[in-house]
Amino acid sequence: MKRLYLVGLSHKTAPIAVRERFALTGETLKDALTALHRRDGVDEAMVLSTCNRVEVYARAESDGPVRRFFLDIEPEAGGHLYAKLHEDAARHLFRVAASLDSMVVGEQQILGQVKEAYGLASAAETAGSFLSRLCNRAFATAKRVRTETDIGRGATSVSQVAVELVEKIFGDLKGRAIALVGAGKMGALSAKALASLGANRVFVTNRSPERARALAEQVGGSPRPWEELTELLAETDVAIVSTGAPSYVITPELVKKVMKVRRHRSMCFIDLAVPRNVDPACGEQADVYAYDMDDLDRVVHASKSARAEAALRAEAIVEAELMAFAAEREARAALPVLHALRRQAEAIARAEAARTLQRVGGKLDDKGRQSVEAMAKAIVNKLLHLPTVRLKDAAQSGDPALPGLAAQLFGIEPEAAVEADPARPLPAPPPAAVAGATSLPENR
Repeated sequence: MKRLYLVGLSHKTAPIAVRERFALTGETLKDALTALHRRDGVDEAMVLSTCNRVEVYARAESDGPVRRFFLDIEPEAGGHLYAKLHEDAARHLFRVAASLDSMVVGEQQILGQVKEAYGLASAAETAGSFLSRLCNRAFATAKRVRTETDIGRGATSVSQVAVELVEKIFGDLKGRAIALVGAGKMGALSAKALASLGANRVFVTNRSPERARALAEQVGGSPRPWEELTELLAETDVAIVSTGAPSYVITPELVKKVMKVRRHRSMCFIDLAVPRNVDPACGEQADVYAYDMDDLDRVVHASKSARAEAALRAEAIVEAELMAFAAEREARAALPVLHALRRQAEAIARAEAARTLQRVGGKLDDKGRQSVEAMAKAIVNKLLHLPTVRLKDAAQSGDPALPGLAAQLFGIEPEAAVEADPARPLPAPPPAAVAGATSLPENR
């Protein structure tokens, strides 16, 4: 039986040194998702990959293929993984989308990242009807939390946390300069937020001059050539680093040169990238402050209590939406039972009509043969009329009991009764029920 499985790691279970090994983007992420979907026993799959988490949601026969997804990347990752099944997996996704599991509770970027993950899975055709319903319910949950609670108030983004951190170091940034190294979205948000501290100069550099110019215009700054990175950093008090590079772009050797030119005036690096772009050893030098995502996480804890009450209300919304999703899923289970029951009854009727026609067919003309077939079909329709009405009522009311009893009474397989998608072909009736049915057309 296929069920919903979640396996993942996040800022709560794995340090950034581990998380950065799982940084999947672009074609790499798409290829990994496609390979996962091709594994035996995996029906649907989605990968959520952000700087703070990598999570796989899969409708599968077990969590084995999903765990293997992580262990193939890093064999030693097992101690950092968490796994959740079915209702707990759905609850976790709802909490993630509602930003209740984020480093900064209430931050807004995660919902967009979940939508991007679902969009990628849909485009790659690894997400089917089940994940579609699950994700749409998660999006609705996040919307309710955002509109019905105050969870979005206060420091609700990494960029705002960066402002608080820099403010503790410098007080304000009047007369100082900010450099945005790379064109990451969080870097741009952080640059705008830091500008509120009074910085009068904002520089932007990127390996792509076009992206540097576009981002400089967006944040009200000036573009600078990537080749002048050393000179640029020498003029910078706070550098926000967020590139797509797979390794360090800010090294201790580079910082040593920069600090010599600066005559050791204090400088702060905020590394928002995963994998990290600033070598942690840079922060060991005098007058250099270097922070990565794990450091920002530690800053966040101080502001969590302010949103505790809103978070409680948000958790209640998550539970209500989870119950609604479960009721919807149970209601949908009535339809596969109905379809399977009708197929089974029609197959038996066709078999019996075919058996009758084999015995007396030579005595009947075409009109007589059609009458026998029509009679068999009419008997099925009359016998199944009331069960059909009752099962449809159960589907609308969310009653899970009646479909289960009907499946048990008529010998319908549990997987067809509970897990099957109505849009997909149902299992064929037992061979004994359809013996001889092939000679009779399915529809007249």
